[in-house]
Amino acid sequence: MIALGSSMERPASHRGAARASLGVRAVAARLLGWSLLGAFAVAVLYPVLWMVLSGFKDNQEIFNQPWAPPGELRWENYARAWDLGVVRYFTNSVIVTGASILATTLISAWAAYGLCRLRLPFGNAVALLVLGGLLLSPTVALIPLFRLLTSIGLFDTHWALIVLYTAFRIPFTIFLIRAYMIELPRAVDEAATIDGATRTQVFWRVILPMCRPILVSAALLQALFAWNEFAFALVFISDEALKTLPVGLVAMQSRLLTDWPVVLAGLTMAALPTILLFLVGQRQFLRGLTEGVGK
Repeated sequence: MIALGSSMERPASHRGAARASLGVRAVAARLLGWSLLGAFAVAVLYPVLWMVLSGFKDNQEIFNQPWAPPGELRWENYARAWDLGVVRYFTNSVIVTGASILATTLISAWAAYGLCRLRLPFGNAVALLVLGGLLLSPTVALIPLFRLLTSIGLFDTHWALIVLYTAFRIPFTIFLIRAYMIELPRAVDEAATIDGATRTQVFWRVILPMCRPILVSAALLQALFAWNEFAFALVFISDEALKTLPVGLVAMQSRLLTDWPVVLAGLTMAALPTILLFLVGQRQFLRGLTEGVGK
């Protein structure tokens, strides 16, 4: 009996030790995960914070105390950067980015609806043709695009950037929205059609509202691309009054030479809109991407 009791106690003690070991491993894994996330957050946020704080310093503080906080908040650096052209570059970027977001999102959503919800002749061939647009590098097309825009009178205008930003992003945006839209239940189309809705009404009143998360994701991705794009803005815009933020800030830096606080203040103002835009739409952005990938 004693031997039997001791043999029954040993498995119980082993199970307890195994549970304790698993608990320790789970805690260690959780701590490791949080540590890695914390290190990643610091690596991402610290450069942004350094740029913001350096915009309040003077040249002496930047070179002598680059990692220390500013001795005082010199708002005149931001005011000077604004007056030196940031306001003009900012306005141009807002115009070009806003127009390209609207055009790219609406055209791509309409095309994605046609490719996945309608029985189009040669629909698969059209989808492959659109997919081929992803293979075209923008830099390869600079020379023919320069000749084309010059011949039709769009060179050195906002329309040059709006058309190019829209055209080169439509293929990617179509497949992004199509991946989300293709698995929407067709019963909603049929129900709306039975109620007397036309194809256009089904698209605007039924399908488009259901695709809101992926539309937000597409709009944010287009905003990041158009706001930060440099090559097209450098080649196709020569008028100082029409330059966007990336090119304009480079020109401003060449004028200021060594006035780094003003340059960093301008960079901060250029980065702030995209940060705020992502913070506002991050929930819809992540939902649209995850559901689109899952589908």
